[in-house]
Amino acid sequence: MAIHGPKWKVMRRYGVNLFGTRSAGLNKRLEVPPGQHGRRRARKPSEYSLQLREKQKARLTYGANERQFRRAYERALRLPGRTGEAMMGLLERRLDNAVYRLGFAPTRPMARQMVNHGHVLVNGRKVSIPSYEVKPGDTITLGPKAQQIPDVQEAIAGNPPPPSWLTRAGTEGRVTGTPQPQDVEPYIQPQRIVEYYSR
Repeated sequence: MAIHGPKWKVMRRYGVNLFGTRSAGLNKRLEVPPGQHGRRRARKPSEYSLQLREKQKARLTYGANERQFRRAYERALRLPGRTGEAMMGLLERRLDNAVYRLGFAPTRPMARQMVNHGHVLVNGRKVSIPSYEVKPGDTITLGPKAQQIPDVQEAIAGNPPPPSWLTRAGTEGRVTGTPQPQDVEPYIQPQRIVEYYSR
């Protein structure tokens, strides 16, 4: 998925850590918008711009391209319950996100790269498609080469327990349920995304 501009600039534009970057003084830097006059007072945004901003924040967070993101919305429309929550549940079940949520990678971009390079197995079979959708009962394991990567070892050693729909034991994870609303990043407002697509 193309990211327009350096990641720091993109994150400063939205004011949140979209990519899970680890850096000293991160929160302070995110408070300042990008550009030479980043501290100037901004005009009050329109409702449409707020909806678009929310959509872009979520799309960048999950690393989905526009077509994948819209497809998730259209699928969510056909699912029971609230469309926004159903959509976020589908995005959470992307394989690259599951690898990140299991604590096998420190950031979602690194998790996506690991999947792309064939370092992740689902039910014992290599899967190299980041958007592959995991389902309850699936087992996710890291290949031997991935287990030797220092960043991966550090992530596994230092990460908190995974969310409610996943369990982890060493370098093996299991999908035990479906993502719940509280599992989604707190800075994403699904309702605004639904409003954007239902205009």
